Amino acid sequence: MFGICNLAIVPVRSEPSDRSEIVTQLLFGEHIEILERHNQWAKIRIQFDDYEGWVDSKQYQVISEANFNQLSKEAIILNADLIDYITAPDNLLLPIPLGASLSFLNNSEINVSNFDFEGTKTSGIKPKSALINTAFMYLNAPYLWGGKTPFGIDCSGFTQMVYKLNGYKIHRDASQQALDGEPLSFIEESEAGDLAFFDNDEGNITHVGIIMDNNYIIHASGKVRIDRLDHTGIYNPELNKHTHKLRVIKKII
Repeated sequence: MFGICNLAIVPVRSEPSDRSEIVTQLLFGEHIEILERHNQWAKIRIQFDDYEGWVDSKQYQVISEANFNQLSKEAIILNADLIDYITAPDNLLLPIPLGASLSFLNNSEINVSNFDFEGTKTSGIKPKSALINTAFMYLNAPYLWGGKTPFGIDCSGFTQMVYKLNGYKIHRDASQQALDGEPLSFIEESEAGDLAFFDNDEGNITHVGIIMDNNYIIHASGKVRIDRLDHTGIYNPELNKHTHKLRVIKKII
């Protein structure tokens, strides 16, 4: 079975329970493969990044395999504003966040609700220099484990969405993202838009941020914020200490 998210933001959980932690979110228009069912719950795989988790089966619309494959081939079209609205003939207004997918709206077999969108769209591959401008759209978004929107986002959801809005596909988790790209030896070799990864005392990658010019970094920690970056890691001037230990810098594009 296959489906598409027809609500603004849907939690994807680690286990089939409302009490289970949110590991990521489905945004409006993202399409999924349904791997198994357990009572009201469905285990899904998100087509964009192959991430798996459990969603309430009342929170997606079933689509055919042919429509799933068609969507997977088509160019990704995304909402480019912080928040906008989907409209429907019955005067319905459905708010959708930055990065929601709009590719299916022209497909009458999927768009059975006759959803319409008149806001700003983005698609295609943008230059690397555009990444930081996109990142600024999330500035001050509160940190939320598993989040992918300006209303709550985690460190790797932030980097994934910034890259996605500019036409690039990277994995969902920081530890997965760290496997991609070309490692750089020094901060001085990096350029705006590269990713910096940070590890914990056990050596596991637990944090990621986007490098800016002049040894700054934008990342989600408490909120999406800008801090100094040096060879030790991230320096937080409010706390007057380093908060994250630098492991590696990667040039993804």
